[in-house]
Amino acid sequence: MWSVVERYEDVEYARSADGIAKITICRPEVHNAFRPQTLMEISAALTAAREDPSVGVIVLTGQGDKAFCSGGDQRVRGDTGYLTDPDRPDQVGRFHVTDLQVQIRRLPKPVVAMVAGYAIGGGHVLQVVCDLTIAADNARLGQVGPRVGSFDGGFGAGLLADLVGQRKAKEIWFLCRQYDAQQALDMGLVNTVVPLADLEAETVQWCREMLALSPMALRLMKASFHAAEDGLAGIQQLAHDTNLLFYASDEAKEGREAFKAKRTPDFGKFPRRP
Repeated sequence: MWSVVERYEDVEYARSADGIAKITICRPEVHNAFRPQTLMEISAALTAAREDPSVGVIVLTGQGDKAFCSGGDQRVRGDTGYLTDPDRPDQVGRFHVTDLQVQIRRLPKPVVAMVAGYAIGGGHVLQVVCDLTIAADNARLGQVGPRVGSFDGGFGAGLLADLVGQRKAKEIWFLCRQYDAQQALDMGLVNTVVPLADLEAETVQWCREMLALSPMALRLMKASFHAAEDGLAGIQQLAHDTNLLFYASDEAKEGREAFKAKRTPDFGKFPRRP
């Protein structure tokens, strides 16, 4: 059902005829661990899906059934972040994943994590920042940061605590244990668990249910859920989305057309609602 739109070096971007985009991390040889190139390519694919008016829902997944994503590729980790060129250890590294996490939260279309196998470390945080997660029964989730000298004190801590509670979130980070799919479901870390063979079909079904709904309502609901976590920037996004909706109203059109016609707008014909 998928038509490939773009094949990057680390990522494949595909789309279905009914409006589902699928972004796949294609590094199964390292359990779909990400390097800077991977994250930049996911970002580019997310932008393409956002700008495509035929796309209503986006699926993020990993190639194969062994791993969704196992986090940052430690082979390209330097002293200042992850390196775009591992042969140049003197370069200044970066944490591109931070920008990607914000992009997923701000994207005005639902993003669904389709998780088979390992979702560990930074890969686990990626599924946490997605709007929904459909997990296969072979999924293994958890954090590994303190074991490899790393941590995520942003969404990886705060949003995780919102999902599972402070005590459980601290357990996940302080002990670096792994949790199976049923344990993840029981703690509210994923939305549902299905047999591995049914994972894609179930994910597509959830996406199609969302595609049948009002896209503007979904956009505004996502912005509403996330406004508080972004503070003023989140309120700005919600206000922007509301303004977008207002632009289509007769009242907004009256202001625009009056300006273009160089006349005084007649706003008196519109109700002043209680």
